[in-house]
Amino acid sequence: MTDLVLTTYDWVPDMPRGYVRDLRVRWALEEAGLSYRVQSVPFHERGAEHFAHQPFGQVPWLTDGDLSLFESGAILLHLAERSESLMPTDPHTRSAVISWLFAALNSVEAASLPWSLYQFAGDNQPTPGRQHLDAFLAARLQHMETTLTGREWLTDTFSVADILMADVLRLVDRFDGLADHPACRAYITRATARPAFIKAHADQMAHFAAADKAEGQP
Repeated sequence: MTDLVLTTYDWVPDMPRGYVRDLRVRWALEEAGLSYRVQSVPFHERGAEHFAHQPFGQVPWLTDGDLSLFESGAILLHLAERSESLMPTDPHTRSAVISWLFAALNSVEAASLPWSLYQFAGDNQPTPGRQHLDAFLAARLQHMETTLTGREWLTDTFSVADILMADVLRLVDRFDGLADHPACRAYITRATARPAFIKAHADQMAHFAAADKAEGQP
């Protein structure tokens, strides 16, 4: 079988740990039962090889034989093609999964990520721009609340779309942004209770903790 190699940072500060996007890829790989290994690139010094694989100097990227893919959504779609546990073969369900995969990125994360960056920075000033951003996210979350009410997963069964959507919503929930959205919160609880998520999350945390130990940090 082709050797899958997931590349992430060798270290990150405490705040983003558990949310770095290699987690999405780890989760998908664990759900699919695909063999892979993890390698690191420096967080502080990003060289030419890093930018050759990821033009923005970010992580993750995945190599699959002579293929190199960047952007978590593209990587997840690639992996989904290799496993029915991530992407069903029925054409109607498949089209729904692909639609929700892109919706997680383009409709929900497009609203949630700018909001989350303000939260990370501790900036809660009620400026007009910030109020507009809050309203934008609230509208997207209300649509997701309606969608998830009475539904276990986005389609008939758990899929790669749920990995991406749950991870997007998980960051909002970190800052208590889902307090008024019980269906969204229940959805995250179901998703993050899956053994594949638990292992992926533990592996990411252990990866960065090992870097602390190597540097002699407590």
